Amino acid sequence: MIRFCICALMLMMCASLAQAATGFRQITLDSQGNRPLNVAFWYPTAATGVFEEVGENPVFYGESVLRNATPRPGQHPLVLLSHGYGGNWRNLNWLAHALTVQGYIVAAPNHPGTTTENHDPATARKLWLRPDDISRVLDRLLADEHLAGKVDSLRIAAIGHSLGGWTVMELIGARFSSNRFVQDCQNHAQLADCQLIETLGISNTKTASLLDAQLRNPRIKAAVSLDLGLARGFTPESLARVSVPVLVLSAEQDSAELPASLVSGYLAQYLPPQQTSFSRIRGATHFSFMQRCKPHGAELIEQSSPGEGFVCRDQGSRTRADIHQELIARITRFLTAALTPPADEMHSASVR
Repeated sequence: MIRFCICALMLMMCASLAQAATGFRQITLDSQGNRPLNVAFWYPTAATGVFEEVGENPVFYGESVLRNATPRPGQHPLVLLSHGYGGNWRNLNWLAHALTVQGYIVAAPNHPGTTTENHDPATARKLWLRPDDISRVLDRLLADEHLAGKVDSLRIAAIGHSLGGWTVMELIGARFSSNRFVQDCQNHAQLADCQLIETLGISNTKTASLLDAQLRNPRIKAAVSLDLGLARGFTPESLARVSVPVLVLSAEQDSAELPASLVSGYLAQYLPPQQTSFSRIRGATHFSFMQRCKPHGAELIEQSSPGEGFVCRDQGSRTRADIHQELIARITRFLTAALTPPADEMHSASVR
């Protein structure tokens, strides 16, 4: 009897581990088009096999995944990720993996022109295409459930870090004003965002109408902003009209270049208070929202890019792993509440 119980317990543990496994897949979306997207997908899988550490390199830790595993059956909520300026999907790999373990499908494109793999200046100046990148990924996922699993169309959220935070705010209806941003930078020239006016084409009056246009995607039901950039270009009127729940998280400390009170705090000031939550994360810097560094990661960065080792440094004695655990807890609580559709919507979906 005891032996039977032990065997049964081991089988249950193995089944639990299998259910918690993370599948991973990469594709190039529209490879022959004008703006091909390299996209990463994380998704729940019950498959077994040889795990690999995706996103790992000499500087950063990766996450254990089963590449090209079969997605778990059933519907799953979806989270779309947007990286910051000069970043890539690996920056939020840690968050994608954590969400997948909890049953989410997660997808993240590398935004051409503002990613580590594509620095093309002309492409970087087409900032208005960033939200469209996310919408294109969403279209593909909804059209092909074999890619990462079947998406629950009533439970879709977007999360962005830095410039990715700007991207997801655009997707939920915040409207950018190029002129407002340029004027504001005359009073806050020290902001890191203001150093990107020319790089991102914000001052180009010929394309201002494209950047200032409505870029909302109504299929996205909630958003999380992680120490976002360019926030002060959003019009207060458009922020006040945002109709979905928003979680705004920022670094703890104000710095001259990235002051939470002036940037993330700006969002919190104008978003509808009844559906907005704003918190500063103790011990976090702007780069604490990126993947964990290995013990000698900062040294390796300094060797190749002197002065850039701060990417691996956090505030005080708190570790990045600890900061990430708090972020995961806050984000998952928010998503659980924000992505619970009203009963009438659930009934309509079941009828369809």
